[in-house]
Amino acid sequence: MAKKNKKQDEKEAIDQDTIKKQQQGEPSPDGIIDSNEAVVDIEQSGAVDENTSLINKLRSDLVAAEEKIEEHKNRFLLAKAEMDNVRKRAERDVANAHKYALDKFVPELLTVKDSLELGAKAAKESVAETPNEQVSKFIEGSEMTINIFADTLKKFGVEVVDPQGELFNPEFHQAMTMVPNDDLPVNTVIEVVQKGYTLNGRLLRPAMVIVSKKTL
Repeated sequence: MAKKNKKQDEKEAIDQDTIKKQQQGEPSPDGIIDSNEAVVDIEQSGAVDENTSLINKLRSDLVAAEEKIEEHKNRFLLAKAEMDNVRKRAERDVANAHKYALDKFVPELLTVKDSLELGAKAAKESVAETPNEQVSKFIEGSEMTINIFADTLKKFGVEVVDPQGELFNPEFHQAMTMVPNDDLPVNTVIEVVQKGYTLNGRLLRPAMVIVSKKTL
C-alpha cells in the first residue's frame, strides 16, 4: 500500500512538472502540444495571413490611386498650358489687329500725301524759274497741309523712311538703279525718288532710291 502511494505521488509530481514546463513554453516530454495552444496558433496564423492580404490590397489600391492622381495632374497641366497658349494667341491677335488695323487704309493715304508733295515740288520749281506770289502762297499752304498730314500719320504709328545719304538697306529700301560715284562710299543712297513708310515698325512701302557704285 505504501509503494502504491509512493508511485502515485511520483506520477502527480511528474504531471505537475510537465504542466509547469508547458506553461513556461517548454514542450511536453512526449512531444505532444496542448490542443488549446494549437488552436491559438492556428487562429493567430490565420489572422496574420488575413492582415497581410489586406495590407497588400491597400498598397495596391494606393499605387493605383497615385497613378490616377499623376494622370489627372498631367492632364490638368496640359489643359492649362493649352489654355495659356490660346489666351496668348488671342491677346497677340487682338494687339496685332489694333496695331495693324490701318495696313490697308494707310497706303491709300500715302498716295494722297505723295500727290501733295509732288504738287508742292513742281510749284517750287516753277517759282524758282518765274517768281509768282500766288504760287508761293500755294506752296506755303501745301507744305502746311503736308506737315499736318504727316503729324496725323505719325500719331497712328506711321513713320517716314527717307534714307538720303544713308547706306542702302534692302530691308527698307528698293534700288531703282545704280549710278557711278567715286565721291561716296559704294551703296550710298544718292537720291530718294519716293519715300518709304513703316507702320509700328513694320514696312508698309520701301523707299525707292538711286544708289552709288564704283566707276568702272
